[in-house]
Amino acid sequence: MRERTRVLAVASAVLYLAGLVWYNYSALLPLIADDWALTGVEAGLVFAAFQLGYAVAILPAGALADRGPVRWLIAAGSVGTGLATLGFVIFADGFLAGSAFRFLGGVAIAGVYVPGMRFLSDWYPADERGRAFGVYVGAFSLSSGSSYFLASAVASALGWRAAIAATSLGAIVAGPLILGLTREHPDAADSRTGFDWSILRDRSYLAAVGVYVGHNWELFGARNWIQAFLVSTPAVAATGAATVVAGTLTGVTVALGSVANAASGVVSDRVGRLPTLAVILAASAILSATLGFLGWLPLAALVAVVVVYGLALTADSSPTSTMVTELVDEENVGTALAFQSFAGFALTVPAPVVFGAALDAGGYGLAFPTLAVGPVLGLLGLAYLRSASGRGRVA
Repeated sequence: MRERTRVLAVASAVLYLAGLVWYNYSALLPLIADDWALTGVEAGLVFAAFQLGYAVAILPAGALADRGPVRWLIAAGSVGTGLATLGFVIFADGFLAGSAFRFLGGVAIAGVYVPGMRFLSDWYPADERGRAFGVYVGAFSLSSGSSYFLASAVASALGWRAAIAATSLGAIVAGPLILGLTREHPDAADSRTGFDWSILRDRSYLAAVGVYVGHNWELFGARNWIQAFLVSTPAVAATGAATVVAGTLTGVTVALGSVANAASGVVSDRVGRLPTLAVILAASAILSATLGFLGWLPLAALVAVVVVYGLALTADSSPTSTMVTELVDEENVGTALAFQSFAGFALTVPAPVVFGAALDAGGYGLAFPTLAVGPVLGLLGLAYLRSASGRGRVA
């Protein structure tokens, strides 16, 4: 196995194991909300606390990733993520404590996701980076999906606390893996000047960040609430095992995002980032605007719609992040990705809360269209990039 292929495999495995904690709360949201008597807004805020922690920590994490060695940052972030999530299991007993431990988990995982992309950008040249990022981001989709059905299955037998614990242990194991099985690239770009704020004057870079912001608004709002939506549908309720069925369907749907990201990364390497992203964002906007009105569908039709929705929700991630790396100097890739991630995840804090407020006010028919704002924003960013002067493979 070529060394860089092994590096990609290990980095993706670490992200998979650490990423299991991201949606384990969402997978069990109906059970936790019932146990803690949470309103829709409160339930959204507990999830948003994780996103807030991530947003607070991601810029420092990106700067550290550019200064290297990045493997130690990834290892510390992964172990910290697992420990914070175990704290949620042992100590949280309601809205405030639950939000606090989710916040800490978000802070820790900031040391994993973007630093991993920074790590891979040293090992893969630009013309192959879309494929590599597709695999890496796909590991996060696979992890997110696995979290849903693993957590749902364990919770049905042992309760939600056991399920949260079971999906947090991988993060602790993942830390030593990145240290023992990989090394820093011998020619890794290294910045000693910190964040280059001049990139914030680059309108093309900011437009690419806007695409990512829209992507995250839709993706994280949907992933936090999709299982609760499925549990509420007549077709899933009629199965007699609504939590398990909804968790499995959500898990499989989210996991298929790994295929979507790998495929979109390859396609964007071949036909360009912008055409690939335009098709994906248009599809997800239409589905977000209409899904809340389709709860009456029979099970087979509902499954088909949700699977397509899950593919569209995540397929734009790897082409967008790859595009960002192409708009900045190599020594600033980590901080550029970090600012992109900061901006994107800052908007994921209100997204599930806005969804929850709309749900309280008018049900899922009103709530899901709030997510369509995201891909529409992304399409506007693409329109600017299309009209801007040529920037190599970005077009």
